[in-house]
Amino acid sequence: MSIAETTPVAAKRPTGLKPVLDVIPESCYKRSTARGVGIIARDFLFYGLAIWGLLSTNNPLLLVPLWIFAGISVASLFVMGHDAAHEALFDSKRLNAFFGRLTMLPSWHATELWVFGHNRVHHGHTLKQGFDFVWHPATPEEYAQMGWLKRFRHRFEWGPFGAGAYYLREVFFNKMVRFKPPKRWAKAMWRDRAIVAAFVFGALALLVVTNGVGGGLWAWVKVVVVPFLLFCQAIGWVVYVQHIDPAIRWWPRREWNRFRGQVEGTTVLIGPPGWDFFFHWIMVHIPHHVDARIPCYRLTEAAQAIKRSFPDEVVWKKIKVRDYFRSVRTCKLHDFESGRWLPYSAARSLPSAS
Repeated sequence: MSIAETTPVAAKRPTGLKPVLDVIPESCYKRSTARGVGIIARDFLFYGLAIWGLLSTNNPLLLVPLWIFAGISVASLFVMGHDAAHEALFDSKRLNAFFGRLTMLPSWHATELWVFGHNRVHHGHTLKQGFDFVWHPATPEEYAQMGWLKRFRHRFEWGPFGAGAYYLREVFFNKMVRFKPPKRWAKAMWRDRAIVAAFVFGALALLVVTNGVGGGLWAWVKVVVVPFLLFCQAIGWVVYVQHIDPAIRWWPRREWNRFRGQVEGTTVLIGPPGWDFFFHWIMVHIPHHVDARIPCYRLTEAAQAIKRSFPDEVVWKKIKVRDYFRSVRTCKLHDFESGRWLPYSAARSLPSAS
């Protein structure tokens, strides 16, 4: 059952975001160039240490923790790039553009393509059927029409270990690599693709020159490819828990509104001590969706203000592994009309693809 169905005052809720924006203090919009640069410098320091460690050893007992640390460091940098892409990190557009592109390089993300898919599509149509492509659920009818291979893929990606595979395929490959840029933004998108390609293949060339073909390829896999793949796993999981939950429903286009998408459609998740040191408040997601101009280090203050005014609408809870497994057990298929999550068995009696 959805949040909207379980709360008796649901019909009285706003449809737009103005009442929510009005309760966010002005202090939440204050940006510090020094703080932004300082966080990025710290993240690059950790990333550099991880790369140095990976280049210094082939011991599996050391590689595994170094890869995990490198993947976290890539994710840390990406979150700062995400803020810069929203122009939330600095008052200067040039600083946002420069640091946005720089911090997204280790995650292989072309900034302008990210801006289009994330800022314009995901933020503009959060949890709207047929529009928001990020973890868009299938209906029982759609699942019934899938062939066996697509069903297998769906079961894996919507299972407990498939978040990275989903993000790699649906977001990175389909929306970054295969995506044909609209004419209006094509020049900027191709430029940013070229910047990312220069980083990825420039690193390969440098490592081959300094280590030989075999050693260079292995070093490239160690320091560029594996951290990227671990980042995809991390960000896939993050986006899943931000927007997929048995209590969060998706909406048909005619019933969707901004309040349902941006307030009821996401969460505030509190991690263990030290979590935000690396992940920069990315799980304090409701205020970010209400107004993406808020810098990451002000999101908690904004979330508290929103919760005081909308206590029944704000989902605020600790990150728990059991909640994640509950979601992946429950959230398989979706009935957009009723807002209910359904099991795969809901598709059994429906006509299948011939």
